[in-house]
Amino acid sequence: MLWVVFTAVFCAAQDSSQPQMPAARSGQTPEQVPAAAHPDTQPPQPAEQSQAQTQSQTQTSEDKKAQASGNTQSGTSSGTSKDRLFFALPNFLTVENGNVAPLTAGQKFKVVAQGAFDPVQIVWYAALSGIGQAENSEPGFGQGWEAYGKRYGAYAADGTIENFFVGAILPSVLHQDPRFFPKADGSFFSRAEYAVTRIVITRSDSGHRQFNFSEVFGAAIASSISTYSYHPHPGYTPGQSTPYIASDRTLRNTASVWGSQMGYDTITIAIKEFWPVIRGKIKKQPH
Repeated sequence: MLWVVFTAVFCAAQDSSQPQMPAARSGQTPEQVPAAAHPDTQPPQPAEQSQAQTQSQTQTSEDKKAQASGNTQSGTSSGTSKDRLFFALPNFLTVENGNVAPLTAGQKFKVVAQGAFDPVQIVWYAALSGIGQAENSEPGFGQGWEAYGKRYGAYAADGTIENFFVGAILPSVLHQDPRFFPKADGSFFSRAEYAVTRIVITRSDSGHRQFNFSEVFGAAIASSISTYSYHPHPGYTPGQSTPYIASDRTLRNTASVWGSQMGYDTITIAIKEFWPVIRGKIKKQPH
């Protein structure tokens, strides 16, 4: 509207100025006529303004497309993030902007690998192993530094295998989005309910709501591999004075490990939902 008004005013001013061009005075040559009267000194024509406006609109449209595809997302341009829970634990699959492009299979494997082999995981698994040693979980490992090393290897393998099945392998096969998108509004209970239900509800690469097969079956597969491969398989050995210890390689223990893993993931998702608020308060910035 402003452009139309400006064009009309400009044309009217141009028409009214044409019959009032100063004539050459007596003894004055045409070259001595004031420069303002020459057409070469007139302001830019509407066509030039229209072209400039079109270019500006094109740039704005491209900026909007880039933002919609996740290129302006804080973090990486692939639609992931560089966030860390409590400024330490990798939180690369939590995206606070839901309007992002889907991840390719390669991107899913890349971001999971970045989190699984992050240096901070060394400290994390060391702490978990220490807790397991103190509680004497899975007595077949025993006690001592050798037992601690076995526990450390088992915990590290458990976490890595589970992360890849839940975040990369099954999401690539089933075309599901492994990222978590916080609700970020509503009451505490509505947000808590949303976070807890994400353990069984996710969205596809195309953005549709789906049952979270990747989480449920990925955790089950990881628990089975863990239980029946590198975890202890003790028992009674004739001639030895050591007490009999029942084997942990049972279906019941597999189900127990799977349930524990699902519970741990549920708590983690709930923390991810409220982490932006906690982070804002720690940094004393409004959420």
